[in-house]
Amino acid sequence: MKLSFHGANKTVTGSCHLLECLGKRILIDCGLLQGNRELEDENNQPFGFDPAAVDMVLLTHAHLDHCGRLALLTKRGFRGEVIATSATFDLARLVILDVAHMHEEETRNRARDSLVRGAAQVEPPLYSLLDATRTLSQFGRAADYGKPIELAPGISGTFYDAGHILGSASILIEIDEPSNKRTILFSGDIGNAGRPLLRAPQTPASAEFVVMESTYGDRSHKPFPFTVAEFYEAITSTFARGGNVLIPTFALERAQELLYFLRQGVEDGLLSRTIPVFVDSPMAVSATEIFRHHPESYNPRLADFFARGEDPFGVPGLKLVRERSESMAINKVSGGAVIMAGSGMCTGGRIRHHMRHNLWNPKSSIIFVGYAALGTPARDIIDGAKSINLFGDQIPVRAGIHTINGFSAHADQQELVAWHRSIAGKTVTFLVHGDAPVMTQFERCLSGSRVEIPDLNQSYDL
Repeated sequence: MKLSFHGANKTVTGSCHLLECLGKRILIDCGLLQGNRELEDENNQPFGFDPAAVDMVLLTHAHLDHCGRLALLTKRGFRGEVIATSATFDLARLVILDVAHMHEEETRNRARDSLVRGAAQVEPPLYSLLDATRTLSQFGRAADYGKPIELAPGISGTFYDAGHILGSASILIEIDEPSNKRTILFSGDIGNAGRPLLRAPQTPASAEFVVMESTYGDRSHKPFPFTVAEFYEAITSTFARGGNVLIPTFALERAQELLYFLRQGVEDGLLSRTIPVFVDSPMAVSATEIFRHHPESYNPRLADFFARGEDPFGVPGLKLVRERSESMAINKVSGGAVIMAGSGMCTGGRIRHHMRHNLWNPKSSIIFVGYAALGTPARDIIDGAKSINLFGDQIPVRAGIHTINGFSAHADQQELVAWHRSIAGKTVTFLVHGDAPVMTQFERCLSGSRVEIPDLNQSYDL
């Protein structure tokens, strides 16, 4: 049995791990490298293995950094089956098609600029909409939580609710080798327990090898009630100044959770019923609809909302924006609105247009509610940048900046340690999906197994 690592090694994006056992090659996730590299050459590099030789892909969840290069895998020869939960399939369709559209649009823009400058021909998109639709045709069996699914003779996989986003899973692979039974657990991204929408993360009782994320392995989240109170305070203080609130948000789960708390704030009298709330993200709009159709992931509180026929995301002043013309019209709103738009790290999407109209304004505020990788505009702003380049212009950062990490969909250090401790029989833990200094610090918190921190394309015989 051989395990090799081809993404999210000493960094937080691009998850991609290859397991070779009983003559089969099983890829766990195939994610895009995010940040300033998102549209650059790094995503276009060789995978470190032959895509045509991969028999199947197991997706832990539908975030871009876990499924965003799946269409490139197909473009380069992968013809096997993709297996995931039903909710992950629904969300991954949105993500993969959106990435294809984004890359095609960026390529057209570069070609136009290149033509004006008389420069050389630009590179083609990472993958096209045609590549993306071919990938969707490879979506195969949907896994149910807690029910083993045969991957190949002698190999089974069981998906456990990871509590991270809708449909997210940790995946236990069991291999019946001639001499003994081997088990390896891939954590995916581990959720932040006690949240209002999803259940707490689940784990199998034991596993011999563990591949574990470590995003927040160096810190603790604030108690959740303080996080929500800080969110409301940031909004009300901005409105008191006469500005807009911009929230760069990930379309999957984070947007839905924020709508839930905006609705709750109105119900509790903490926010005005007349606040205009714009969700300016076609993907977030679609993801919210998908959310309603997957009760298998709800926690009891959310399930009760739907059972009573109530809409947990139904903010009175909500406007769901799909069309570009509607998005442009939002920029005429000079103050008093909440504007949620992608992307969470401000590397693309409509949020950049809204930042261009609000980032310079000391009356407005930007609220960051998720992880921002090094090198991204979001991280630059959080770290105190005086200005940001948006569409070729340097826009000064004068708006109020709020960083509220308690909304993170990732477990913090305490939760990660508890998750790891709950798994019996582990001999080796491989840390992935974390910045290198964080991994080094987190390694000291773990006990009960040897810890490895793989380099990119490093392989291990198990």
